[in-house]
Amino acid sequence: MDLSFNRFDRDAELTVLPPDLAVLMVGATARQAASHTAVVQAGFVRGAPDPALFAPLDGAFNGPMARLLAHWNKNE
Repeated sequence: MDLSFNRFDRDAELTVLPPDLAVLMVGATARQAASHTAVVQAGFVRGAPDPALFAPLDGAFNGPMARLLAHWNKNE
């Protein structure tokens, strides 16, 4: 059973739901998210990764280019 929410598709045309249907959908989504199955599935998600894993090693995403630009900027 897929308990994930529908993703927003930027290419699709926006459709406005009638208010009664919108309220019904919100209620069903809230009950589904609060279900025991959803709570257990949410527990399977791993924690956030260590932010240091995403830090660039030399302080720039492209170290050689950053050094070239810094050198070029000094020479002007």
